[in-house]
Order: sequence, then structure tokens, then C-alpha cells
Amino acid sequence: MSTETTTAGGPGGVPGTSVPPKGLRAGVLDLGDSVMLGLASTAPVYSLAATLGLIVEVNGDHTPLILLLGFIPVLFIAYAFRELNSAIPDCGTTFTWSRRAFGPWAGWLGGWGVALAGIVVLANLAQVAGQYLWLLVSDGSLAENKVLVTATGVLFIAVMTLVNYRGIRLGEHVQRVLTYVQYISLGIFALAIVVGIVSGSARGDTTIQSFNFEWFNPVGAFADPGAVVHGVLLALFIYWGWDTCLAVNEETENPSTTPGRGAVISAFVLVAIYVSVALLVMMYATVGTDGIGLGNEANQDDVFRAMKDVVLGPWGWLIVVAVLASVLSSTQTTILPTARGTLSMGVHGALPAKFGEVHAKNQTPGFSTQVMGAAAISYYVAMSLLSENLLSDSISAISLFIAFYYALTGYACFWYFRKTLRQSARNLWFRGILPLVGALLLTAAFFISAVQMWDPAYGDTQIFGVGGAFISGVLLLALGVVLAVACRFLPATRGYFTGKAPAGQTTSSLPK
Repeated sequence: MSTETTTAGGPGGVPGTSVPPKGLRAGVLDLGDSVMLGLASTAPVYSLAATLGLIVEVNGDHTPLILLLGFIPVLFIAYAFRELNSAIPDCGTTFTWSRRAFGPWAGWLGGWGVALAGIVVLANLAQVAGQYLWLLVSDGSLAENKVLVTATGVLFIAVMTLVNYRGIRLGEHVQRVLTYVQYISLGIFALAIVVGIVSGSARGDTTIQSFNFEWFNPVGAFADPGAVVHGVLLALFIYWGWDTCLAVNEETENPSTTPGRGAVISAFVLVAIYVSVALLVMMYATVGTDGIGLGNEANQDDVFRAMKDVVLGPWGWLIVVAVLASVLSSTQTTILPTARGTLSMGVHGALPAKFGEVHAKNQTPGFSTQVMGAAAISYYVAMSLLSENLLSDSISAISLFIAFYYALTGYACFWYFRKTLRQSARNLWFRGILPLVGALLLTAAFFISAVQMWDPAYGDTQIFGVGGAFISGVLLLALGVVLAVACRFLPATRGYFTGKAPAGQTTSSLPK
């Protein structure tokens, strides 16, 4: 059983903060495990396959620069996560930190943002996992069977929920295998591309595109500022997920330092992977609109799938396995932060106490994990039955949820540490300026993305003359406000909002 953790003031001079014991298995993960979870949760192979073509469509040759620009606000927020975790290593992350900085309402909505992004993206991951599994069978035509794909996706969510329920160590073992599979496969794919580039010509109907430093020229990229903003918003999605290693902070060695280091390291590793692989793919396939060109509309949903046979020949199925492993890996790690977030909300009284229960033997958030799995399955099935186009648009709205809770975390960091910023240059930059700038950039991204989604031509659906992505995004965020109001008056949770602990709960777990 874990014991109550009290952090020291640290370099920022912030008083130590007590973290209520939850019963999680403490100290089971090390720095390597933390970094692995951060990388796995982003599903880097799938993220590149599904997003690279879309960024090329908007930004062309400047795609590598866009990937770097999209990394800037992510890095700044990673520092905010690291600094807040050093003071309050609670698995509730954004929920706990926002509550400490701004009060119970901000905390509750921050927790909702984390859970919402996780539930919606699980629907997308389940669908992709179902499709890719059946692509490996026979001629791949079974991947077009909607019922079969949906049933397979539901099964994958259920299995990964069970893995998380059974224990963090089991999950880590599963994660390690999936990580090896996807990175070895991606490595073989990248090596084959390098060989093709070195040989001087690509197979098929394309020729090698030579590297050009102009791809990183901001002057050329910003000739169309709107395209830069659009591309950065797309890049924001592919970086999302590294914060999973913060959600398992109470199960990590040195919880106030190791998870924060893991978050920053995984963020840097991700940008290195994305930019290097993007450069190789651009040089090999080019950004043209013919054949395997990244600008070909037929390839934009999955550039790796379009390239696999040209690059790997009869071994093309390896990249399908890599994407499948990437999606399954992300499915498992996405359940981790959502379950631990609601666990913390239950412990602190923001949700009914049942959410705060930890399985005595497995030392995992038993009830919260089951609820998150069930919620993801219900959402996926409902959207699949209602409209696959609406499901696609609701997934597009994830950028709103990510920008919302990442920005809230940045503001919380600046405000929580505001009295210590003048104590050192380190505090000023890493607890003040960088988190605040990251939060402001993401706030701008939120509103720009919302305006784009308002356009009825955006996405695959429109509702009342407005883009379906905007409607679904706003409705889901608004649902959080409705649920927060309900919890404000629910006997089991109103003490969280009023500062009066309900029966059986101490005031130490309430906002200070």
C-alpha cells in the first residue's frame, strides 16, 4: 500500500504538499518505464501514418518545420507538468494542480478534459485497431466489414481495460512487447527507405527528392500564416499523450522527480522521431500528388499503408503490424491516465467515493478503470451505430480537449508558483515564462481550431449549418459543466466544492 507523500519545498520554495494515500503500488516503475509509457501513449507510428499526409497537404515542403513549431507549446507545457509534479506528485495531474491553483471548479473541469480526451480517442484507436487486424487476414477485404471491425475494436478496449485492471506491472510488460514490435518494424521500414535513398532512386513511379534546407525556412512557411496555424494544430495532436507518465507518478520511483524527467525526455524523443522519419519519407516518396507521393489525396489517411509495398515489397505487412502495435499500445496507456484521474477525483471528493477505491490485490484503480473502459466502449458503439462520419468529426474535436487541459495546466503552473518566480532565473523561466507562453499559445490554438470547426465544410458532417466537429466538441465540453453542477449539489460530492468534508472523509483532501 502506498503511504502519504509530502514533497519538500524544492528550488521554488513552495511549501511541501501532502498527497493523500490511495493504495497504488508505489515505486514499481523506473525512469525507463516512465519514458516508455510517455512514448507509447502518443502512438508515434500510427500518428505519423495518419497525420503526415494531412500536414503535407497544407504545408508542403515545410512539413518538417511545422513539426518543430508544433513541438514548442508541447515542450513548454511539459515543463509545467514537470514543475507541478515536483511540488504535488498526485496521479490526478491537471485535476489536482488546477484545483490547488484556481479552486474546485477549475480542478473538476480539468479532470473532465483529461477523461474526455481519453474516452473519445479510445474510440478512434479501437476502430483503427480493428481495421488493421483484419488487413493482415487474407486479402484485407474484411477490414471493410463495419460490424466485424466494431466488434474487434470493442474487444481490444475490453482486453486492454482488463490488463490495466490486473496491475501496473502486467501493463508494463505488455507495453514493453508492443513497444519493441512497433519500433523494430518502424526501424526496418526507415532502414529500407535509407537504402532506397542511398541507391539514388525509389521503386515505383517516383524519384528521390533531395534534402533542402529551405524546408526549415520560416520565411517561406509563413508566406501563408493560416497554413502554418492549421499545420501546427495537426502537429499538436501527434505529440499528445506523453503526459501519461505523470499520471502514474505515484507508482514511479521518486514520484516528485522521475515522472517529470520522463515527460520531458519522451517529448524530446518524440520530436526527434517525427522530424527524422518525416524527412526520410518526404525524400523517398516526395510531396507530389502522384503514386506514393504524400500530396496524393488517396494516401493522406495513411501514408505508410500507401508506401509499404513499394518500400518493403513482400514484407509490407511489417508496417501494418507496426501501426497495429502502436494503436494497441496507445489504447492500453490511454486508459491509465483517465482511470487514475478519476481515482484522484474520487479520493479528493470530486466524484463519488466509489471512484476512489483501489483494488486490494491488484493495487490499481479497479472501479475507475472499469468505468473508463465501459465509457469508451459505449461511446464507440454509439457513434459507430449513429454515424461513422460523426464519429470521425468528434475525433477531430480532440484538439479542443487537448488544448483546453494543456493550457489549463500551464496557467496553473504559473499561478501556483507565482510568488517564487523572482527567487531564481530557473524559477522564472521553467515555472513562469515558458508555462505561461505555452498556455497562451494553446489558448490561441483552441479558439483558432474552434473557428475552423465552425465552418460547415470542415469535416464530414454539419449540424444546424455548423461543422459537426464544432458541435460535438462544444457539447462534450459543456457536458462537463453540467456534470460539475450536478456534483456540486450531490450529497456525496458537494463537500469538494464547499470545503466541507462529507462523512468519512478528512478535510486534508479538500482544496486549500
